[in-house]
Amino acid sequence: MPPTAIRTAALFALSASLLAACGQAPDASAPQAGASAAPVSSAPAPADVPNHDPSVRPGNRASPPMLHPVALGLFETGNPVAESVTGRIRIEGDTIRGENGAEFVTERIAILRGGDEFLPGQRYADALMIGAEHPVELRRVVAETWPTRMPGNAFCRDTKTGYLAITKVAEGENDVVRVMGLRGSDMPAPSAQDVVVCASSSYYARR
Repeated sequence: MPPTAIRTAALFALSASLLAACGQAPDASAPQAGASAAPVSSAPAPADVPNHDPSVRPGNRASPPMLHPVALGLFETGNPVAESVTGRIRIEGDTIRGENGAEFVTERIAILRGGDEFLPGQRYADALMIGAEHPVELRRVVAETWPTRMPGNAFCRDTKTGYLAITKVAEGENDVVRVMGLRGSDMPAPSAQDVVVCASSSYYARR
């Protein structure tokens, strides 16, 4: 065999052995150098955010957060005023019923603090004997029924009760609920002018 043919045959044999040693060709599905990584799936879209915007149609607008009452349940009278205006009371979600026939259908307006004013310079903390940071629930009286036997003993006597301010404190083994009746055409606030305190009553229940 001529020398040139011998060298060609040797190179061919060497190439074949190198390919056999390296194994099969790389998998075409493996990522290649310089190629961009496969796109990562995007996270799920966030849940709808509640929308309280008054310009949005009511059917698409979220309801305002519900205010939780500071006191619920049955309470015994704790002072002579309570005995006179309601007797023992049951406080429910929207209704306060007295044992003497007094009843208040109410709407929860706000959860305030003792340091808030219901009149210029007059704070709930002072009227209800609580701390400045203690919660006070303000309810608007939608409808009122006076005491059955003695209507003159109503919270605001012969005038409709406009608002009730309610707070609850712990005293020994009891939960003490204090209720202050307010009347007038204004909503109780630091800028109110026509707001008058009618009466403040006290009730209690064993914890």
